[in-house]
Amino acid sequence: MILVTGATGNLGKSVIENLLNQVPASKIVALIRNANKAKYFEDKGVRVQIGDYTDKTSLITAMQGVTKLFMISIESENSFFDHKNVIDIAKDAGVKHIYYTGGALNKNVKNSILGSLVDSYITTQNYIIESGLTYTIFQNGLYTETIPFFIGYDVVNAGISFPAGEGKATFAKRTEMAEAFANVLASEGHDNKIYLITGFPTYSFKDIAQMLSELSGKPVSYVSPDPNEYEAKLREYGVTENDIYFSSLLAAITKNQEYDINGSDLEQLLGRKPTDLKTYLKETFLT
Repeated sequence: MILVTGATGNLGKSVIENLLNQVPASKIVALIRNANKAKYFEDKGVRVQIGDYTDKTSLITAMQGVTKLFMISIESENSFFDHKNVIDIAKDAGVKHIYYTGGALNKNVKNSILGSLVDSYITTQNYIIESGLTYTIFQNGLYTETIPFFIGYDVVNAGISFPAGEGKATFAKRTEMAEAFANVLASEGHDNKIYLITGFPTYSFKDIAQMLSELSGKPVSYVSPDPNEYEAKLREYGVTENDIYFSSLLAAITKNQEYDINGSDLEQLLGRKPTDLKTYLKETFLT
């Protein structure tokens, strides 16, 4: 039995959809927080459990009969302790193998802007390794699908204004990451492995502007504004403070080269070449 946490999120839902192509629905459990979203999974024959990382009782119930746990990292004030909750209950429940999605960290970056989030990734990963459970750890790069969120859809006409400087980042499609995760969950030979789930090579937002220029036949500009001016402009457009925070954070970590990571196991786990960034840009911005 495979338990997938965060099943209503984009990643968790996609993992289950890919798993359904490889294992019977009766072997999959979806952990969700909102009971109103259960029908989608139930219609596919997937067992649903209501709960979250902070609710120990719900986790104990959800872990019954589970042999493989796919745990998606979360961002909270106490991320590591929430993760630890799940890991400890999984171990007590007799789960045999834990699969954890964390973040891909550039070891050459001495001072990370991600701060406590980096600590959560590293501390959770180490706790899993030291737990005695069989593990598979996925160190994820940035989702390609986040690019429109940060630069908008009208960039061919409006250009790109994003305070990421000359920093480069790894981008891979979330749907293909999910497919790779499902391949691993449905197969053997991944015991105590750590996989780098990133796009390769890395690109700057200036590179993205240049690719869009080539694809569209129009000059697409790229400017890296002052971060404060950038945030003020977003407020003028009515962007929420939460979205402003994440946009600014992504720009800052990209500028700091935190996701300029060379190397990837994604192609190996997919069994084919991942979608390259130029193809994604063409499909997203020019069709």
